Amino acid sequence: MTPEATSSAPHSADHAAQIARMVAYFEAVTPQNLSRLGEFYDPHVRFKDPFNEVTGIPAIQHIFAHMFAQLDKPRFVVTNQVLQGNQGFLTWEFKFGFKGFKTGQTQTILGATHLVMNESGLITLHRDYWDAAEELYEKLPVVGGLMRWLKRRANQ
Repeated sequence: MTPEATSSAPHSADHAAQIARMVAYFEAVTPQNLSRLGEFYDPHVRFKDPFNEVTGIPAIQHIFAHMFAQLDKPRFVVTNQVLQGNQGFLTWEFKFGFKGFKTGQTQTILGATHLVMNESGLITLHRDYWDAAEELYEKLPVVGGLMRWLKRRANQ
């Protein structure tokens, strides 16, 4: 990132406070409080992760509602955060169980999120980075064995 890119959007206490509120929210997110996403996101926010690329708060709410419907006790633990200008970077652990598979066994996905905020502190870009093959597919009962075999073959 060039110095010019950061000087046009100076770091402000408001951005830091907004990130802190967002982290607290995501570490405690539930299906019942998904309606609060508008407190953190611009109405035209762009969201991208390994499976989704959507625009707008309702589309993001749908992704999280689907997460709660498909997984057992999903939750985020933010492990680190960096804020520079109007951009934030979070590292996190996503903990969950598979419904119907290995009941009671907690899985963990390690990932990171890049956030860009507007002058009001609302997020205009939310981009999640994590390795779906290593962090998810290798943990699935049938697919996992195939993914681990492919990984071994690729490393030979």
